[in-house]
Amino acid sequence: MNNPALDALTAAGLEHRVIQHGPVRSLAEAAAARGVEIPDVVKTIVVRRGDDDYLFALVPGDRVISWPKLRALLGVSRLSMPDAATAKEATGYERGTITPFGSVKPWPVIADERLRGRTVTLGAGEHGVAVAVGADATVEALDGAYADITDPSPEPA
Repeated sequence: MNNPALDALTAAGLEHRVIQHGPVRSLAEAAAARGVEIPDVVKTIVVRRGDDDYLFALVPGDRVISWPKLRALLGVSRLSMPDAATAKEATGYERGTITPFGSVKPWPVIADERLRGRTVTLGAGEHGVAVAVGADATVEALDGAYADITDPSPEPA
């Protein structure tokens, strides 16, 4: 299999395991297909700070971005999520496949602190493909940072 995300993971020398599964319609289905718990399915969220200025937020599956926490961390008063077409233009990936690895631009990465020390799964640039990786090695390889940027999800996954 050849795709930009897997190529970037390999180039980074990051130990990873590719997981191929069929279509999933929910976090619970993704967790079952990947053989992990819901918190270990990491959502890669593209966040818009301004014109052509984005970042990736890595969010555990059982949590949601806390916009007030993220705005305070970044020292900004406004953040938003781009629409699907803009997210694809900024990353090269469709929604549901977005990953920081192999993005068309190396946007900054902020991972929720609850991922620290865990093995997690991330999208791998195409539908039905994920990778299992160590969160700490991933954040380090992406020159990312950990911070408290999430709240518990208000609804079941």
